[in-house]
Amino acid sequence: MALSRRQKTHTLNIAFTIFACAAAVLFLMPTVLTIANSFMTSSEISANYGTMFGNMTDDTKVFISDNVNLKFIPDKVTFDQYKAVLLKSPDYLLKFWNSVILTVPITLFQLLIAIFASYGFSRYNGKIKSIIFFAYVILMLMPYQVTLVPNFLVADKTGLLNTRWAIILPGVFAPFSIFLLTKVMKRIPVSYIEAAKLDGASEFQILAKIHIPLCKSAIVSVVMLVFIDYWNMVEQPLVLLQDKDKHPLSVFLSQINSGDVGLAFAVGVVYMVPTILMFLYGEDDLVEGITYSGGIKG
Repeated sequence: MALSRRQKTHTLNIAFTIFACAAAVLFLMPTVLTIANSFMTSSEISANYGTMFGNMTDDTKVFISDNVNLKFIPDKVTFDQYKAVLLKSPDYLLKFWNSVILTVPITLFQLLIAIFASYGFSRYNGKIKSIIFFAYVILMLMPYQVTLVPNFLVADKTGLLNTRWAIILPGVFAPFSIFLLTKVMKRIPVSYIEAAKLDGASEFQILAKIHIPLCKSAIVSVVMLVFIDYWNMVEQPLVLLQDKDKHPLSVFLSQINSGDVGLAFAVGVVYMVPTILMFLYGEDDLVEGITYSGGIKG
């Protein structure tokens, strides 16, 4: 009986492994296709994907065809697409830097505000604190589309509409980071704080030398999640930035396919590079920060 149970467990493990591998292949396939096709020549891209975009007219748009040929290995490797994107087409780089200008300040200042606010929420109790934190939770549960109209009206009344501040300021004060860091900081043992106070540490020293080091994984997770979220934003720029020259690359990507499809693949790869590098650098901290549920490592 024991052997049979062991065999069943082994069979289930094999089945789950096969399922996980199949899911991983399906998940990675679009990324692999994008990277591989970005090194194809224009003629090869037209031969493989021309039917997807070649039949577009003003009245009818045909995006799917049975004759599409998905290829993972180019017949001839070329860097012409990247030369066009990085050297010959300043519009793509302009949109890329628009994304950086919008995303980096939001990520940094949202993290800074979240650290101080989360420290206050985790250290002090009271009815007012509970009400404010509950309001943060309610705001976090709301989809951005719900607050988009109020943001538009406020930006219009304050003269910030069609400026980057219309996106940066609401992003800086977003509640997600505060909620996550507060939950993590509350798990820090009180004995650590009491010991620091006995040694004469100030509140800022307790924050800098106890809370921040012990919340390193959560902080890295916040940086990665916030950066990826705003790096991929579409609704905010479309509504709050009327000037297309200020649009980030996430908005501009949808317009590239109307021109050279090969450039779309190359721009897509360039667009993925920052998030992929960030994930590879902070993967361990991201997993630990998200799954964190217990005490502090000592």
